[in-house]
Amino acid sequence: MRGKGKSTIVWLLMGMLVLGLGGFGVTNFSGGSADIGAVGDVEISAQDYARTLRAEMQEFSTRAGRQISAAEAKAIGIDQAALARLYTAAALEAEANRLGVSVGDRAVAEQITGISAFHGLSGQFDRAIYADTLRREGLREAEFEHDLRMDMARLILQDATLAGVSAPEPVVAQTQGWLLETRDIHWRELTAQDLPTPVAQPDEPALQAWHQANADRFTAPEIRKITYVWLTPEMLEDQVEVDEQGLRELYQDRIDEFQQPERRMVERLVFPTMAAAEEAKARIDSGEVTFEQLAAERGLSLADIDLGEVARDELGAAGEAVFALDGPGVAGPAGSDLGPALFSMNAILEPLDIPFEQARDDLRVEAAIDRARRQIEERAGEFADLLAGGATLEDIAQDTPMKLDRIDWDQGAEADPNGIDAYPEFRERAAELTEKDFPELFEAEDGAVFALRLDEIVPPTLIPFDEVRDQVAEDWTRNELHRQLLALADEQRVQAEAAADPGIESAPAAATAPVAQALGAEAMGADAPTLAQAKPAPDLGRPATALARGGFIAGVPQDVVTQAFEIDEEGATEVVDAEDRVFLVTLDKIHPARTDGDEARQIGEGISARLADSLRQDVFDYFTRALQVQAGVTLNQTAVDAAGAQVQ
Repeated sequence: MRGKGKSTIVWLLMGMLVLGLGGFGVTNFSGGSADIGAVGDVEISAQDYARTLRAEMQEFSTRAGRQISAAEAKAIGIDQAALARLYTAAALEAEANRLGVSVGDRAVAEQITGISAFHGLSGQFDRAIYADTLRREGLREAEFEHDLRMDMARLILQDATLAGVSAPEPVVAQTQGWLLETRDIHWRELTAQDLPTPVAQPDEPALQAWHQANADRFTAPEIRKITYVWLTPEMLEDQVEVDEQGLRELYQDRIDEFQQPERRMVERLVFPTMAAAEEAKARIDSGEVTFEQLAAERGLSLADIDLGEVARDELGAAGEAVFALDGPGVAGPAGSDLGPALFSMNAILEPLDIPFEQARDDLRVEAAIDRARRQIEERAGEFADLLAGGATLEDIAQDTPMKLDRIDWDQGAEADPNGIDAYPEFRERAAELTEKDFPELFEAEDGAVFALRLDEIVPPTLIPFDEVRDQVAEDWTRNELHRQLLALADEQRVQAEAAADPGIESAPAAATAPVAQALGAEAMGADAPTLAQAKPAPDLGRPATALARGGFIAGVPQDVVTQAFEIDEEGATEVVDAEDRVFLVTLDKIHPARTDGDEARQIGEGISARLADSLRQDVFDYFTRALQVQAGVTLNQTAVDAAGAQVQ
């Protein structure tokens, strides 16, 4: 749906300011050097399509953070989006022409003179700049003004079409009720301690079968054996000479880091008059309100009034009162550059006094690394030339300060903080490297340089059973424990529901093996009472009351809350399998939504706005499609392809 924010005018501004006058959206429907199609009697030129496609590509490139090619744009459907935009606008223009909807010359003039791209150095509309800009864009003034006029007419038609669309109140109320409903539940996590007997130890054949059946869990990843040379500023630090005078100058340049007066963390709340500030201070002193509540009364949060770390002289007249406090508290009222204010002091930061002698070692390291970085930068060209001349990495390591090393690199492995794989630039190159690539010199963000060679790729390989036996046994045990907990949870769910509703019959004991048998079911015959009748209902666990949809329970996976809101009936119990943990969740009570109060009203308004926007989008889509069917649509695919081929 095209709104004012996406009108031709905005496309023009984007074209002028972002694309370097490289094109804008829907224009020039009435003319052009060639036509790619039409809606009714409104033609769409190839020039229009090229400009719109170029603008769509640039918009996508801006969002993606990289420039995309015409081939990529076509692959992801940007060309179709450009066509859809043009045909929608043409359909609206055809309907506006049929109904006689238009705007006067004055409205068009106001739009043109308001576009900053047509303003001169004085900030006013410049007729010469206007004409020159359109000429460089390949547009005649009459065409451009026609396009603006029709764009405003389309917006009038669009607004009139959608003016009566609003969200149905019953749908809003139902959505609000669903969203604000709360529930009381009980939940309990089942663990290994809840099983009647520990999980049995598997034998060797079982483990070997598990190893084969779950080969993906015990397969070593692809390994890339890489030889590399690298040089970092830290490697040259000990070899760099730094003079004493230079260190003292660096210390003075950064004196604010080493010499700071006492500072305090302060928030300031300004009042219109001194009397209002004194009244507020009296309320704080009496305990009626807190400083934070005072701010909230005026629609402010503490973040809005935070001054951060301030020294005495930064507070002006209030400095003495604030720095007279021995601990956190409220000072004032006192004057400020914005008027009478109260100051909340939250923390005292002691003065900082680090002499040069104490800072010297750290400064030397920083200065040495900075100088080493410059040395590497100066010699990078030499290293690159050696590689380009055919020198091997071994030659480079012998003839330069660069260090030779090797790494068995796994793309998913955790990087060594002190290794070359800690550099994202190395990981990016290592992932793309092939055995046919010649070593090249690459730079890292911190000034390091490196070159690498791929020696061998070891494909993913199943690790022999003997090497991962303990891991296989642990995995089998974990899986078996989880399976038994799910079985136990299902039994206890049946018991809980049977206890809540005597009309529900629990499953026969013989059907609940093996866990039920371990609980005592094996001693029961066919005529014995059910397990639920023989055993008391299991503990429901911990309560969680007034639980909101989308709320959370500390230490519990979010799926537990989600599943709690999918239980249909009060008293029902469900098994929740979340993050390899097993829970029983019982729904105690459903509390209907409270729709009174400011918060509920704001939520209802938000729901109504979102539903209305969705309905307007749908109505607009149906409306423009109907206009196209009514007026008739033509498309010259050959002209579309030709115009698209010219866009780069």
